[in-house]
Amino acid sequence: MNTKAAEELPAVSVIMPVLNEERHLRTAVRRILDQEYPGPIEVVIALGPSGDRTDEIAAELVAEDPRVRTVANPTGRTPAGLNAAIRGSRHPIVVRVDGHGLLTPGYIATAVRLLGDMEAANVGGIMHAEGETEWENAVAAAMTSKLGVGNAAFHTGGLAGPADTVYLGVFRREVLEKLGGYNEEFIRAQDWELNYRIRQDGGLIWFTPQLKVTYRPRPSVRALAKQYKDYGRWRRVVTRYHRGSVNLRYLAPPAALLAVTLGTVLGAAVHPVFLAVPGAYLLGIVGGAVTEGRGLSVKARAMLPVAFATMHLSWGFGFLTSPRSLARRVIASVRPAAEDVLSKTG
Repeated sequence: MNTKAAEELPAVSVIMPVLNEERHLRTAVRRILDQEYPGPIEVVIALGPSGDRTDEIAAELVAEDPRVRTVANPTGRTPAGLNAAIRGSRHPIVVRVDGHGLLTPGYIATAVRLLGDMEAANVGGIMHAEGETEWENAVAAAMTSKLGVGNAAFHTGGLAGPADTVYLGVFRREVLEKLGGYNEEFIRAQDWELNYRIRQDGGLIWFTPQLKVTYRPRPSVRALAKQYKDYGRWRRVVTRYHRGSVNLRYLAPPAALLAVTLGTVLGAAVHPVFLAVPGAYLLGIVGGAVTEGRGLSVKARAMLPVAFATMHLSWGFGFLTSPRSLARRVIASVRPAAEDVLSKTG
């Protein structure tokens, strides 16, 4: 691309909230800086109170490249870090990247082009899970299958087009500023909630499989369970905060948890016939592991049913046990019309 064309490209700010990301931070930042995008790029890392070498690695990255700088995120919360990085950045295009997300080649150039071509407010693509251990490979297979996550295009792929939400996102700064950025009360699901407000404001969310971000799954069953419990917990908050935003995909995990639990209890207390329900679920995820685990090692394939069950049941548990007080707290944090919305929640 010639110099004049490069000068006409909009400058890009990449924002990255990080907490305890020593394992992936250097690689994630390097993938950003290695993007073949002729326009100006800056990377703003919002540092939470990490207990590992994240801050030290970030300081090294700042010293090595003038395009990288840091801002403080004392709460450690992802949405607060995102907003701090947005405030600390300066360019008209804002690209969100997480500390364990690795941009694929051409990501920024493609996203900037699509923002213009589609007149979109936000564009994004696929959360392409890839593991580095046997367990992570099993989780990655679960996270990229419809049995694991339903029909969400940003997990499993699909045709380009308008979408409810996308993974991470590449935004026009004026859209973020108009809507006040991320709602900092949403510890999880803040991306879905922001995209919902963008759509309500008339903005277009555009999904394309051309955009992929390599995602590193959680390294243990316990960490995955916590992640998915939080997903379910906060997605319930979104459905209470934005009435009409729920869909059947969100109800499948809590329904599965209730069916398995009720079937187990009745099977033990009333009659063994009720054990057919949890038995059917077990057969379903084991059978799914046979088809969805193609290409995995024998060990990773054996772990796949555990990954499926952990994701489904943890998400369902979080959704069912999400306290109404969380939604009330979120509503109370929004100054305009907070009382009107609160009166509708009961």
